[in-house]
Amino acid sequence: MSAAREYFAAIRRAVVSLADGLSVTVSYLLRRPVTIQYPDRTARPVQSMLPERSRGLLEVDVDICTACGLCAKLCPIDCIVVETGKDAAGARLHTRMDVDLGRCMFCGLCVEGCPTGAIRHSNEFEGGMARVENLVVSFLDAPRPPAKPPKKGEEPPAKPRGSIIRGRLPGAWAPAGANAKPPATPGGAA
Repeated sequence: MSAAREYFAAIRRAVVSLADGLSVTVSYLLRRPVTIQYPDRTARPVQSMLPERSRGLLEVDVDICTACGLCAKLCPIDCIVVETGKDAAGARLHTRMDVDLGRCMFCGLCVEGCPTGAIRHSNEFEGGMARVENLVVSFLDAPRPPAKPPKKGEEPPAKPRGSIIRGRLPGAWAPAGANAKPPATPGGAA
């Protein structure tokens, strides 16, 4: 009799275990779905729903960038290029500030190391392009003097998140050559 009793006890345990698992599944069937049908049916822009610390595409505010190059030194995959030069009078110029969004792994090391907060993650995340060359974003249109480091206790005015990169991306299906300057390979590799 004990073999039959063990057999039916095992069946009972299996049924109880199955009922426990299905109770969770059935409870989700009765709830209102939380899936957002992006991009078709969103109540408000997805960028406004992202948390403050989300790591979107990188953007650089060259108005407060001191061209120290720390972001480029901290980048583990060399996707940031910062170049400086001198003008005819010998004054220091910020000549190039490029970010290769195709290589960036969005680790945030450059953001943490920037002493002025000039480089930051935006709330933009759609970086799909028809041409790989369009993923190299140049934040300087012409050489300019670098910003002066802020004095202790002074905060430079911050532009809204995403406003800088939105004006620099050529668009997902822009024709070739939409960037202001032809992109160069960051890190000096060909």
